[in-house]
Amino acid sequence: MNKVIARFVDGRMVKGLTADFFPNKDSFHLSEEAAPVGEKLLEINTKDLKALFFVKDFEGDPHHEEGNEFDSLHPPAGRRIKVVFNDGEVLLGTTTGYQPKRTGFFVVPADTNSNIERCYIIAAATKEVSFQ
Repeated sequence: MNKVIARFVDGRMVKGLTADFFPNKDSFHLSEEAAPVGEKLLEINTKDLKALFFVKDFEGDPHHEEGNEFDSLHPPAGRRIKVVFNDGEVLLGTTTGYQPKRTGFFVVPADTNSNIERCYIIAAATKEVSFQ
């Protein structure tokens, strides 16, 4: 099971667990964080998302300010990439699989102290993607 935060293009956000997310599928199922045991799973359509964030925990550190700088002591794997979402949010990280014509791509944030381990970004939710 993966701990994820699904952020939708309309601004909604759902926290929960998933075991069936695959980048090449149109949908996946999510068990909401606060849902009672046995509650029906939500079906999430990938096209409705801005990004799917794979996180260490659901709370994170409320005092941590997400950084968009690379740690010089820990060289990143993959190519450095800057993503500007349609809503203006900017994410700097690394990727090993960005291709412009794909539906989405994975990014590992530059901030090594981030609660986000990696995220799957939906290409249609981006305004600009560039290598750094």
